[in-house]
Amino acid sequence: MEALRGARRVMVYRLGSLGDTVVALPVLHLVERTFPQAERRLLTNFPVNRKAPPAASILESTGLIDSYERYEVGIRSPLKLLSLAWRIWRWKPEVMVYLSPARGVATARRDAQFFRICGVRKIVGLPLDESMQVPEKDAEGVFQFEAERLARNVSELGDAHVGSAKSWELRLTPAEEARAVEVLAAAGGRPVLAVSVGTKVQSKDWGKENWRALLAAIAVRFPEYALATLGAKEEAEASRFAAEGWQSVSGAGPVIELCGVLSPRESAAVFARSRLFVGHDSGPMHLAAAVQTRCVAIFAARNKPKVWFPYGEGHKVLYHRVDCWGCGLETCVVERKRCILSITVDEVLSAVTESLTEGMR
Repeated sequence: MEALRGARRVMVYRLGSLGDTVVALPVLHLVERTFPQAERRLLTNFPVNRKAPPAASILESTGLIDSYERYEVGIRSPLKLLSLAWRIWRWKPEVMVYLSPARGVATARRDAQFFRICGVRKIVGLPLDESMQVPEKDAEGVFQFEAERLARNVSELGDAHVGSAKSWELRLTPAEEARAVEVLAAAGGRPVLAVSVGTKVQSKDWGKENWRALLAAIAVRFPEYALATLGAKEEAEASRFAAEGWQSVSGAGPVIELCGVLSPRESAAVFARSRLFVGHDSGPMHLAAAVQTRCVAIFAARNKPKVWFPYGEGHKVLYHRVDCWGCGLETCVVERKRCILSITVDEVLSAVTESLTEGMR
């Protein structure tokens, strides 16, 4: 381990977009502590969805990563693979910290072979056995968070302190904080409820009619709140439709429409100033949890329970474990999204009410 600490170039391999990047924060902080003098470069993918911001938009200004190397996932072209291999070889990383999502042992072995061809001598966290690919279960059969799986896989670097708020710090800049204060001035001093109705995939969408009904019901219970809607530019229309439910309630607080207006980090600063976040299993949900804002999260059962739940205390998750749970589907046709659509407006309203009234005690 002591020999590793002297590395001058460390490459971190992590694919995904906003949520995938946020859940890796504790390990990225650990990498910074372990290799404080090294240049740390992130090998990651170009976003595959317009709604998915690149990792750099989350990590910029944190100091956790110094530079980026990007490539298209699923490269089959020998020339493109050769180009990627050459770029890695030319940079000459002495250590690679492997934080890939679980894609199977065979894929990990193939990646190991490729990176060694690129000249990488030491790979930390390479999941070459099944136990490193799957989340552990506790005595009650509850799965481990993805952040905990990543930390376990790189434990030779030390303790990632996943349970510490400091391990999730985004190190927001004064300008980002000021931008949040600026846009929330429209709340007029009211407490803020942050909502994100967007999602990248069909199977995780609770439905715009549900969102509209929920926001109307919340406005009746908590008219003293302002509503802030956040997400990608492409989600602005769905957010406006949902917010019409809030606006239909006489005396309800103002709606602050922020979809496509803020950067992901500015959105995080808004979440940090919000009393509660309500949304899907999504990148914004993970951002809100990272800045220690409590979440009410609506989950499809496409993934194992808990693995992608918001990390931390006080969150409330709506997850119905139907018999087809764990399907991994991005589009659900046969079951017609039975898992997420079985979650009722009243269930979510109850969770929101509990969360907001707990905060008043």
